[in-house]
Amino acid sequence: MNTHSFIVAGGSSGAGKTTITLGLMAALKKRGLIVQPFKAGPDYIDPSHHGTLCGRPSYNLDTWMMGVEGVRKSFEKVMCGADVGIIEGVMGLFDGKDGKKEEGSTAHLAKVLNLRIILVIDAWGMARSAAALVYGFEKFDSDVKIGGVIFNRVGSERHFIMLREAVESSCNSKVLGYLPRDKEIGIPERHLGLVMSSEVIRGGDSAKTDKLAELIEKFVDIEAILEMSSNSITPPISTTHDDMMRRAKKRQGTISPRIAIAYDNAFCFYYQENLDILKGLGAEIIFFSPMRDRKLPAQTAGIYFGGGYPELHAPSLMANKIIRGEIRHCADRGMPIYAECGGLMYLGKDLINLKGKTFEMVGIFPWTSRMLSNIKSLGYREVTVKKGCPFLKRGRKIRGHEFHYSESTAPE
Repeated sequence: MNTHSFIVAGGSSGAGKTTITLGLMAALKKRGLIVQPFKAGPDYIDPSHHGTLCGRPSYNLDTWMMGVEGVRKSFEKVMCGADVGIIEGVMGLFDGKDGKKEEGSTAHLAKVLNLRIILVIDAWGMARSAAALVYGFEKFDSDVKIGGVIFNRVGSERHFIMLREAVESSCNSKVLGYLPRDKEIGIPERHLGLVMSSEVIRGGDSAKTDKLAELIEKFVDIEAILEMSSNSITPPISTTHDDMMRRAKKRQGTISPRIAIAYDNAFCFYYQENLDILKGLGAEIIFFSPMRDRKLPAQTAGIYFGGGYPELHAPSLMANKIIRGEIRHCADRGMPIYAECGGLMYLGKDLINLKGKTFEMVGIFPWTSRMLSNIKSLGYREVTVKKGCPFLKRGRKIRGHEFHYSESTAPE
């Protein structure tokens, strides 16, 4: 299958990766191509924008959490049926787990998948110095293939000419174009990053997305990008989700356990791969809203609460007493319930927002969660399972990511 795949990486966080990634996705989709989105690293918000725009779920790829083979398998599987694969990088190109190793970085991902990088540079307040920056990125790790550069926040055509002359006279990378400074194409942010796609682009046809696509078509050499990213991917002979489902049902007879997943504006942080795994193992996935629904879906066998923004929707969550009571009753009966981050906050006794107001939550656990004005913790984490874990063996190591603006006060 002949496809085009590339990675959009930044010189740093805030360089404009997401803006340019969304613009390229929108422009290529308007050309009639099937665009498969991906996100490097542990991120829930950017993939929500990708999926809304492309009409296909965006998948996370992380070499530290998934391992090299896990990343390759996921990428090749998901690329089946797509014309173009676009991976949005994480932070700066070489930023990963720590300052010594490449694991978890966009650069490591590029080497693992043998893909070229489109490097996004924020050109605000910069001219010839851009060449020194690009030159440094090229020389830092020669195994990372930087195919081209796109400048963001360029002041004028003259400004772009200076940038292009500087880079092309000193560097190997091709200058692919630029985006001009334009406040209308920026995406609003809040404490955990960009706002969710449901609040910005709906159905992929908003004025903001159309404007991005137009600017990309006008100022970026899309043909050069497609030419440099042409490659041949042979999908592995792997079990499809349908085959896994049939085998799981055969093992279980005709019973598919129904897993109710909280999904609304308060709970919206999920990795698509995890949902695929549940389906592949034979589970029936059904979504519900703890904010709006009065009861759990019929025949629910287990509940999954992801992260999100319960602090922004605490009044609605508290007001829905009926479903909070049902969830607490299900826990008392021993129903399996899995929760993380914002979902775990919801299962506690109370939630205190930034204004100091207290909202009653489900009350399965006795703790109170309190929002903070600054980051409490951020980074990769590795934990070792102690005895007493109901579903993981003692001594097993688990890798994940932590990003909190909250803390919990809990007794032992």
